[in-house]
Amino acid sequence: MGWMAWSTVTTTFFIGIAIILICMTIWEIKSPTVERKGFLPIIATTRGDRVFIGLLGSAYIHLIFLAVSEHSIWIAFGISVVWFFSVLRWG
Repeated sequence: MGWMAWSTVTTTFFIGIAIILICMTIWEIKSPTVERKGFLPIIATTRGDRVFIGLLGSAYIHLIFLAVSEHSIWIAFGISVVWFFSVLRWG
């Protein structure tokens, strides 16, 4: 991976995504999802929908943070974690 600029934060982010997908797969096998309505402006969402929206939002949070700030990317990571779990819980 020497040709890529992997930082600790980038590696942690992608390992986190892999762990989330593995856990969600196991959870879905053990307990099938039920659609429900949350704060997202969508009729009803499943766990998979909320995971996808949470990950997509996290990516945008990181990109916006990189564009407008020179602070540590760990701040964006923390905001993304809060966003992700909020979407999973109440989305």
